Amino acid sequence: MTNALNRRQLLALGTAALASPLLTACDGNSDNGPGNLIDVARSQAQFSTLVAAVEAAGLTSTLQGAGPFTLFAPTNDAFAALLTELGTTQEALLADTALLTAVLQYHVLGAKVPSSDVTPGAPVSPLAGGYFKIDDMDGGLVITDGRNRTALITQANVAASNGVIHVIDHVLLPADLTVVGTAQAANSGTPPEFTVLVQAIQAAGLVEALSAAGPFTVFAPTDAAFGSLLTELGVTADELLANTSLLTTVLTYHVVPALVLKAQVPVGQAIATLQGASFTVDDTLTITDGAGRTAAIVQTDVLASNGVIHVIDHVLLPTALT
Repeated sequence: MTNALNRRQLLALGTAALASPLLTACDGNSDNGPGNLIDVARSQAQFSTLVAAVEAAGLTSTLQGAGPFTLFAPTNDAFAALLTELGTTQEALLADTALLTAVLQYHVLGAKVPSSDVTPGAPVSPLAGGYFKIDDMDGGLVITDGRNRTALITQANVAASNGVIHVIDHVLLPADLTVVGTAQAANSGTPPEFTVLVQAIQAAGLVEALSAAGPFTVFAPTDAAFGSLLTELGVTADELLANTSLLTTVLTYHVVPALVLKAQVPVGQAIATLQGASFTVDDTLTITDGAGRTAAIVQTDVLASNGVIHVIDHVLLPTALT
């Protein structure tokens, strides 16, 4: 599913890039300690594009303020990778100040968070709103942004007088699709994953509800999962989609009215759903539903603008259906 999401068209961004070595220190302030975030960025050629973007967005004075802040700082090479990804220009980036502001604020936290304080897998809330997550992977820290793209922290804990900088190798982008939109976008892949789920949400009249601010955690059954349910119940897809009362009950049982990433799943505890009934998840990421049936979580933490999706291999039922 992640590959399908990465292929969809992103917002038009762009910039020029210059290769340069990793930031190691802040020049010009060695006698008095490091300068502020902007001073540190300006002292290194590898951040020239970032500095130009901050200036174009009118955020210079903000990042020179008292803070404290945490800045996830994309290098020129990171912006160059985005330029190649989107096929756009530096002028397009610097001219779109509204977009610049949203994207840049997505790289800033309103607190000083050194790498030692990062909770792997937990949601991180930037100034722009929304969230991303940071995972510990093979001894390094990897960020997953709102569009399920990844960036590696290539250097952590660069000191600044008003916070800390973590250098990253890709520009982060905030989510642009809700949980429903994310499921719909996944259907552009081969094969599509959530055709029946999306049809069911539409038939039950739940699109608007699940497109609200949330946050929501959706345990999303694949098309194969729905195929197994049809066999289990002895009904056709058309018959299932026509039973809107049953659909609403079953679908809302797959929604938790809170943001619950994999790292936050309360193992062995009852997880309350929007439908009202609960289910449990064990330490192997196997769900036991209200009917005593099981489903495996086969993919976790697919991020969306109003929540997160975990993909499951069987449809959950709050009670046994007869």
